[in-house]
Amino acid sequence: MTNEIKHHPDEATLMSYAAGTLAEPLAAVVAAHVSMCSHCRADVADMELLGATLLLSKPSAGGALRPPARPMEVSISRSRRDVTEASRLPHPIASAYGLSFDAIPWKRLGPGVWHHKLPLTAATSGDLRLLRIGPGRAMPDHGHGGSELTLVLEGAYSDVTGTYRRGDIQDIDEGVDHRPIVDGSGECVCIIASEHPARFKSLLGRLVQPFTGM
Repeated sequence: MTNEIKHHPDEATLMSYAAGTLAEPLAAVVAAHVSMCSHCRADVADMELLGATLLLSKPSAGGALRPPARPMEVSISRSRRDVTEASRLPHPIASAYGLSFDAIPWKRLGPGVWHHKLPLTAATSGDLRLLRIGPGRAMPDHGHGGSELTLVLEGAYSDVTGTYRRGDIQDIDEGVDHRPIVDGSGECVCIIASEHPARFKSLLGRLVQPFTGM
């Protein structure tokens, strides 16, 4: 990668991911970020090692020692050091959904905004989708009903918390309201996961929400 990744998941988010307890849509975005970020790969490896050590010291009731399975099996193996960091679409997403960046079947949401919703396993709550937004466009001002993770794949956007570029991940919850604005130099492509629908401030945002599912 040419730019330095400056924004990483919260430590608690990474720990939940390493333990296999992070919700499926959130785990997918963390897996994508981890595949792009050597710093977080090292952190996850350390957390997994610690978890395995604790697991070995406390056998289960049945005597079997089974490491926790991550949701959707989107984890990154520690032995996989050939992660395709240069790939435009992170390997965990490309592999899990059989996608390539140039073949994403975008659907128009509105002027200068497209999305592609990624399916989750049966009975899984939350939302996972790819979002493509035109240069200089702003998303409606909104809050959240739970955790939201946004990973930048191309371009950049800014909000009250900072500026996010390729590889950066924004990890926020119901305590943050924001209005992301895409950099004027080009489109921004992100993968976004949320536990619950956004809480839009504007009437228009609330009116179109049933149709967008966001």
